[in-house]
Amino acid sequence: MMDVERSSLCNCVVNFLLEENYLLTAFELLHELLDDGRDAQAIRLKEFFSDPSHFPPDQISRYNSLRVLDPQSLLEEKEAIEEKLALSDYELRLAQEDIVKLKTELQRKEDLTQDKSSEPSVSNHVNHAPEIHRQKRDAPFSDLGPLKANERKDLNCTVKEYLLIAGYRLTAMTFYEEVTDQNLDVWENSPASVPDALRHYYYQYLSSTSEAAEEKISMIRENDSLKEANESLNHEKLCLMKNKELAEGQINALTKSLEATQKDLKDKENLTQDLKQALENQRKELNDCRAEITSLKMHIEGSSSLQNPVAANLDSTQSQAIESYKEEIKSLQMEIERLKAEKTNISDLVDSSCGDKEAIQTEEKVVEMDENRTQISHHIEPAEVVDSNTLVMPVQTFDNSTPKPEENLPESSMNPSNSTDGFPDGRNLSQQEEKPLSEDSGLHLNSENLGSEPVPENMGLATIQILADALPKIVPYVLINHREELLPLIMCAIERHPDSSTRDSLTHTLFNLIKRPDEQQRRIIMDACVSLAKNVGEMRTETELLPQCWEQINHTYEERRLLVAQSCGELAEFVRPEIRDSLILSIVQQLIEDPATVVREAAAHNLALLLPLFPLMDKYFKVEELMFQLACDPSGVVVETALKELLPAIINWGNKLDHILRVLLSHILGSAQRCPPLSGVEGSVESHLRVLGEQERWNLDVSLRMLAKLLPFIHQKAIETCPFSSVSESNGTLLSSSILELYAGGHVEWPAFEWVHVDCFSGLLQLACLLPQKEDNLRNRITKFLLAVSECFGDSYLIHIMLPVFLIAIGDDADLTFFPPNIHSRIKGLRPRTAVAERLAILGVLPLLLAGVLGSPGKRQQLADYLRKLLLEGATKESRSTTHNMDIVNAVRFLCTFEEHHGMIFNILWEMVVSSNIEMKISAANILKVIVPYIDAKVASTHVLPALITLGSDQNLNVKYASIDAFGAVAQHFKNDMIVDKIRVQMDAFLEDGSLEATIAVVRSLVVAVPHTTERLRDYLLSKIFQLTNTPVSSTDVMRRRQRANAFCEAIRALDATDLSANSIRDFLLPTIQNLLKDPDALDPAHKEALEIILKERSGGTFEALSKVVGAHLGIASSVTSFFGESGLLGKKEITELPTEPVEALQSAASPAAAEDTRFMRIMRVTDMLRGKGKNPEETHQNQ
Repeated sequence: MMDVERSSLCNCVVNFLLEENYLLTAFELLHELLDDGRDAQAIRLKEFFSDPSHFPPDQISRYNSLRVLDPQSLLEEKEAIEEKLALSDYELRLAQEDIVKLKTELQRKEDLTQDKSSEPSVSNHVNHAPEIHRQKRDAPFSDLGPLKANERKDLNCTVKEYLLIAGYRLTAMTFYEEVTDQNLDVWENSPASVPDALRHYYYQYLSSTSEAAEEKISMIRENDSLKEANESLNHEKLCLMKNKELAEGQINALTKSLEATQKDLKDKENLTQDLKQALENQRKELNDCRAEITSLKMHIEGSSSLQNPVAANLDSTQSQAIESYKEEIKSLQMEIERLKAEKTNISDLVDSSCGDKEAIQTEEKVVEMDENRTQISHHIEPAEVVDSNTLVMPVQTFDNSTPKPEENLPESSMNPSNSTDGFPDGRNLSQQEEKPLSEDSGLHLNSENLGSEPVPENMGLATIQILADALPKIVPYVLINHREELLPLIMCAIERHPDSSTRDSLTHTLFNLIKRPDEQQRRIIMDACVSLAKNVGEMRTETELLPQCWEQINHTYEERRLLVAQSCGELAEFVRPEIRDSLILSIVQQLIEDPATVVREAAAHNLALLLPLFPLMDKYFKVEELMFQLACDPSGVVVETALKELLPAIINWGNKLDHILRVLLSHILGSAQRCPPLSGVEGSVESHLRVLGEQERWNLDVSLRMLAKLLPFIHQKAIETCPFSSVSESNGTLLSSSILELYAGGHVEWPAFEWVHVDCFSGLLQLACLLPQKEDNLRNRITKFLLAVSECFGDSYLIHIMLPVFLIAIGDDADLTFFPPNIHSRIKGLRPRTAVAERLAILGVLPLLLAGVLGSPGKRQQLADYLRKLLLEGATKESRSTTHNMDIVNAVRFLCTFEEHHGMIFNILWEMVVSSNIEMKISAANILKVIVPYIDAKVASTHVLPALITLGSDQNLNVKYASIDAFGAVAQHFKNDMIVDKIRVQMDAFLEDGSLEATIAVVRSLVVAVPHTTERLRDYLLSKIFQLTNTPVSSTDVMRRRQRANAFCEAIRALDATDLSANSIRDFLLPTIQNLLKDPDALDPAHKEALEIILKERSGGTFEALSKVVGAHLGIASSVTSFFGESGLLGKKEITELPTEPVEALQSAASPAAAEDTRFMRIMRVTDMLRGKGKNPEETHQNQ
């Protein structure tokens, strides 16, 4: 019994593996069954794997003898396999059809067998159990439908469990690897999850009948279908409920609207009745006025018939009556205008209410006033039937067209003496009354005009056609400054003309109205285009307005291209959204490449206006690229517009601040790293520094400005994304120490905040280590950004975050308590590891630490303490090299570019000056020398000169010589007489020393100042050199004499390039040169030749001296220059014809042009010398 059960379970597993196509697992199971000696249970697997239809022998043999084949043989084998596969598929279809037929026949035979067997015994049941199992197994599997996911999981877990229990571990491992879409290690708690599941399934299957199984399966399917139906009904119910609520809301809205409409209708009916009543009252008032006019007329007639001296009284009475008549007419007109305005609002309602009533007949009286007479008559004609809109026309026309009574009355009627001329007799008056209305020269208003028909529509189109034809002919003859007055006519014609070609022509006229429109005229034209776009709609704006405007994109005049840029921003809202980010954006992109600065500026401005109108974000990266292109524009105006308008617009539109910051940092570092190194010597400090070109320097400056513009957005995002609620304390924009302590816990992420001190500071430190010392402008930009960061984030951030980062970056120790543990390694990675990195940190990072971090307004005392420690305590260290000291001096020099730190620096310098340490005094002199360009004359007199005088009196020669160089820097930058006098006194003291080193130091320090200082100091230097050259040299050392002579020659050449007075030349310059030429062994050949040329020029030399100068500067040999001399071909002249004259005569005869040329040549000669002497100390140190 156990063998039968075991065999049945094994057969179940075999069937499952083959049906689910787990062939590798089945193959492993075959080998394990054969190893266990269970050949009977492995028969089916043997048959399966030996079936040629599944595993062709030739293919197996080919796999066994697999070798490396060429592509041609592989292709042939592939084609053969495809042919065999097609045949196998055909045979498989035939076999499957045979199997279906056999299964049908077998099922029929089983049904017959079950009918014949009535009461099987237990033994028969046992004997036939495998047969029944086989019959159940052979039942069509498709009756159950495809396996569900949960069923498949249960069966896989069951087979795995059986393989492990049966000891087929290798098969179980292969099965586990072959089932890749399910986790067989976890079997969820379900009815199928039982221990030894396969045996339970087996017993349950044997104890059940096929009818019960079918019934259960049908119940499960029915249950599933009922669940689906229930879900669909619930969904339909929800939809019906939503529709019901929507319908109820619409019913309520319609009910309220109906009630409001009914109420409004009643109000209009009441208003109509009131207007009718008011109209009746006005008619009564009109009749009263007419009666009064008639009586007035009768009164005038009676007065004119009397012809007596009381005419003057009549005139006054008549004037008073006319005035009262005028006032009454005006009040009547105002009242009727008010009624007309009220009736216009409900004209449709009045028309409908008056349509079914009888026509009202009325009589209208026309008052006619002749311009040459004072007679007033009336003509009564029956009026036609009019509606409510035409009832007020007579009065309106009277008000607009009738002249005032006093304007029509002649002077004779107002003068008593001429009263008879106005009314000669009563007959004239009666005749005037009998004249027809058409013959009067006054205002004529016929009742026929009251009911006149409206103007035909074709008459309006004809008017538009006439206007469209005339405008192109009129525009060229209108003054340019007045052409904008034609805009309403042009707009009207464009808007209403039916022909598209005519509209295009008029639109072209609109955009070309002015040849080169200025800003105001462009504004007027663009306002007209915007108004026109509002009226004509999206389609006509796209097809008519925009094409005409964009035709100007390549126009010669930049004013026309400016119109295109303006249209992109202002007309975009009147076109379809899909046009904005495609066509309009491409136009803006083309305008950004325009050569005119104003056009690029307008393109940046209008791109900022255009961004909020973009419907989608798919063009974000393109717009961002355009923004960076505009930000790096060579024009400062374009850059300012891009940073001020376009940058905030992109951030508000795209909300991708993180991406902009990443790109910006990469641009900053990339711009510097692409530049060539300062030196090609690998491993040196100069090989890390970069020589910036003009374009790279500009790009870096703009990028740092952009970073500063982005700082408020960075700060706002950091505050908004703060994960700690305590940020909303007293000042929510500053970060307190408690928030930084929570941040240091590292329990939550705060990427927007970490970017500043992890990514941004790291990038700026890398940039600082790439900049040479002369790039103070860029270093100043970085400093201002750091100061702004400390101001935004507060003192706590400055102390606990910024300061530790920069201290570690220069190699000092710092407290990282307020940093999360996960970024400690990145912060510590900023520490320099090599000697070159340490010097780069001093050169690049130390100035930023002093000016940008410790230079914050609240940290002045901490800056003073750190600087005192750096200068005073550091100077006492013997291990510190001179190069290191000069790097620190350069950092202090950069700090002096900020004037607010001068007082603190001078306090520390005075401590260094009075110190007993020699190195400290030398450092003080070097600092005083480099900070001279950043102070004014007052500070130089009160702080620098006293300190230098103190250092100059020091007994140590190195301190004294260092102070001499600093005096030269002061002389170079200040021309104040008091300062120059102090320098002269101190230089005399140095020269009294008598040492060669002091003399050379004094001369060379003053030579640097010669081109910039006053005439007094130049004369002083020249006189001292004359005195020194007059003194005989006792030294026999040629090298020392040559050093002395070289210093004097350099000074002479520098002085020769300036405007020296004639006395100085005669008394000092020429004798000094003669003294120097007395010692030819000490002179360098180049100096000797230059001195000879100067001597000849200053002493009135001939053309030969000039030729030598030209030859010397152009590199022409002396033999060539002699070609122009006295003995040369071109220099020959008759000696006997030229009388001998004194040198003064020759000098006075020199032309002014020759003098100017000589001075220019002197300047050119001294240029090369001054290139080496005029360099800044930091540049000289840098080249070392």
